[in-house]
Amino acid sequence: MNNDFNHNFDHEIDRDGTFSTKYDGREITFGRPDVMPLWVADMDFAAPAAVTEALVTRATHPVYGYTLFPDSLYESLISWMELRHGWRIAREWIVFCPGVVPSLSTSILALSQPGEAVIVQPPVYYPFFSVIKKTGRTLLNNALQQGQGRYNMDYADLAQQAVAARMLLLCSPHNPVGRVWSRPELEKLLDIAGQHNLIIVSDEIHADLVYPGNKHHILASLADSPESVITAVAPSKTFNIPGLNLSALIVPHPEYRAAIREQLDVMHVSAANPFSIVAFEAAYRAGGKWLDALMVYLDVSRKMVLDYLTEYLPQIRLIPSQGTYLLWLDCRELDMTDDELKYFFIFEAGLGLNAGVSYGKEGSGFMRMNIGTPRHRIRQALESIRGALERRKNSVS
Repeated sequence: MNNDFNHNFDHEIDRDGTFSTKYDGREITFGRPDVMPLWVADMDFAAPAAVTEALVTRATHPVYGYTLFPDSLYESLISWMELRHGWRIAREWIVFCPGVVPSLSTSILALSQPGEAVIVQPPVYYPFFSVIKKTGRTLLNNALQQGQGRYNMDYADLAQQAVAARMLLLCSPHNPVGRVWSRPELEKLLDIAGQHNLIIVSDEIHADLVYPGNKHHILASLADSPESVITAVAPSKTFNIPGLNLSALIVPHPEYRAAIREQLDVMHVSAANPFSIVAFEAAYRAGGKWLDALMVYLDVSRKMVLDYLTEYLPQIRLIPSQGTYLLWLDCRELDMTDDELKYFFIFEAGLGLNAGVSYGKEGSGFMRMNIGTPRHRIRQALESIRGALERRKNSVS
């Protein structure tokens, strides 16, 4: 098998016709099929060679029956968390789930009652809103605050919201604003949660995608008792295998863990897909060098966007990104409504980005750009924005 492109992130892979949401879903999402897709959070890079080889090897066995979770699967996650994040977890804490968002919904159903309140910190990944509303829980917004060029938690407001809440959904690193929370920030969050017996479900799916100069702290590893936190993890964002839909909840609290398992049993949901299992294990066992190379590549891309905006598009400001391959663009100086902003990017610049307002009203005037694509395409996108703005300017004058 030729895997030369696995570390060549400049290599362009044609994804059209693969039923890719990102590509084949463009017309439904944007109203035209030809926008450059820089939206949904998967990357255009080949997965690590070890993942592809594991999948091919499994596929050569022609029976794809019901499958157990092997001990080696648990061991791969335990080893990764210890080597990469310094957190030693116990095997019995792990509950495998069919994706992170389903695991959030399952946790809410298992550990809260209808009508009880769950806190989110917008602007935030939009399924956070729906998993609360669609389970019949009450949504409480503890909006992030902008200060000194970045987003921060509003602890005074959080303490007030926590009085009436059962749970908090934390996004760490944060999608879409790109914050990697510092240890003091997370410790203050834990203090407030402890005072109000708040269960924290911490979505740490982007934990491995952190830029130099920043460090991701596993929230549960900072807690006086890790039982107060449920941690959602997966190799899907890290190794670009989100379509395989296997994630894990790390649940130290035995009663919480039993309730979550029972909820999965009630729904008759199984995450034991034979292909997901081998890809999950191969990624964590052999994907480290690929990830290291990826982060070097993404870091250069991130800096390129910052430099381009600074020089040519100063009216669009990049919120400093500490992690993830998703950039948060402040477009408010363009003086457009959210509808006008979407129209501009789609029909004038020819780009498919995520509208900031979909992450809550706090995202109004922003756009989210996915830079997990060959760098020449990102530069092409930036030039398209510049050209579209120049055409607007010339048409007015």
